[in-house]
Amino acid sequence: MRHWTEGFDDDDADESLVRPYTITGGRTAPERDDLTLITLVTTMSEVSSDTGHGLRRMQPEHRTILTLCARPLAVAEVASALNLPVSVTKILIGDLIEAGQMRSRPPLAFAQAGGFPSMTILEAVRDGLRNL
Repeated sequence: MRHWTEGFDDDDADESLVRPYTITGGRTAPERDDLTLITLVTTMSEVSSDTGHGLRRMQPEHRTILTLCARPLAVAEVASALNLPVSVTKILIGDLIEAGQMRSRPPLAFAQAGGFPSMTILEAVRDGLRNL
């Protein structure tokens, strides 16, 4: 019977298993339940001096998120840009929201009052898929 780590080079030690735990300060689940994959997050345009002091204690990933989110991005896009798991990204974004550095909002509904998507949206999706 082989151990699952056999065949791994010592040089290839998988730091990604430890690093997210370190980035989040040991937290493994986001405290906020309103952050979904498609929740839009953006950096607050004005930051008070009180919240600016908290930036010194943040991880480099926090600062990267602030830079990325100068324009609204979905949580999934931020996770992809950071190359981190979505759960870790949600924790980091939650930290920034709590610090008053960011805000989040659910995506705008695209359905009409009747509950069906508009033809414009459906055609845009169709055209986008064809272009792939």
